[in-house]
Amino acid sequence: MQANTTANTFRSPAPLDPPPPNEFQRTAAWVGALREEISRVLVGQTELVDGLLVALLSNGHVLLEGVPGLAKTLALKTLASAVDAEFSRIQFTPDMLPADVVGTLIYNPREANFETKHGPVFANFVLADEINRAPAKVQSSLLEAMQERQVTLGDTTHHLPEPFLVMATQNPVEQEGTYPLPEAQLDRFMLKLVVDYPSMEEEHQILDSMATTAPDLRVRPVVSLQQIEASRHVVDQIYIDDRVKRYILSLVDATRNPEKYGMELSPLIRYGASPRATIALALASKAKAYLGGRGYVTPQDVKALAPSILRHRVAVTYEAEAQRIGTDQVITTILGQVAIP
Repeated sequence: MQANTTANTFRSPAPLDPPPPNEFQRTAAWVGALREEISRVLVGQTELVDGLLVALLSNGHVLLEGVPGLAKTLALKTLASAVDAEFSRIQFTPDMLPADVVGTLIYNPREANFETKHGPVFANFVLADEINRAPAKVQSSLLEAMQERQVTLGDTTHHLPEPFLVMATQNPVEQEGTYPLPEAQLDRFMLKLVVDYPSMEEEHQILDSMATTAPDLRVRPVVSLQQIEASRHVVDQIYIDDRVKRYILSLVDATRNPEKYGMELSPLIRYGASPRATIALALASKAKAYLGGRGYVTPQDVKALAPSILRHRVAVTYEAEAQRIGTDQVITTILGQVAIP
């Protein structure tokens, strides 16, 4: 029998049905303009901006976590302002009710019927600010909207506008006055991005531009919903080789069965990532390839996005917490042990 001489190293394959050569340039023209407009207000945070663009291109929701003062809200407001779409902001507080998010039915005594009052969730871009400062019943009111792009009020289902993107911020759960998000809702966020402190050079730029009583935070719309939809159509055509698909499946499977990959992580993992993580990792990797101007996904695309896709879908045990081992450390170990094609 003839020996298999296929190389183990990954070679960039040509897409099966590649877009026309100028398709990326035509549909991605707005990306540079959007980055430039965001950079007028937001200093540094390149990974954060790229994560937001991946979520925008892959029709996924994004969760930002970081201590107060790191421009999480500003980043999301700036992105929404740079897109010519309907935008709403919900400030989550402990005394909120689900009706404050999705809306409710109001009785009209003159007409003797109930009228629908839509909540702020009925918009293209919804900024859920400090989402974990509201109790679980309010947080869970977004479940149907985020997954099915609809809201049920009484006996009637109301469809949300397309595209629909929830961009949420949260403070670290260790802070006072915060409630942990339900696992079911966390799983509906495609990406969880952790916002860190800026470098000294970046903070110097922030000081120069923001240390004024009236900083200029005006942003002009530079991209339309039609342009985003056209780009998403191209993202759907981006090619993923079977070897890259197996790499994605192996990474997710390693969060559930680490012993199969020679890792003694089972005592540290309470539960692994769901199949939704597999889908999200593949789709987000396509979006990252698109931002890189490629018609195919590489293992490096997958590896770069894996922490943002998996960190909120993998739960560690009390034993891991006692050893001060967090989810990011577990994911780093998995990425170092699972073979790259």
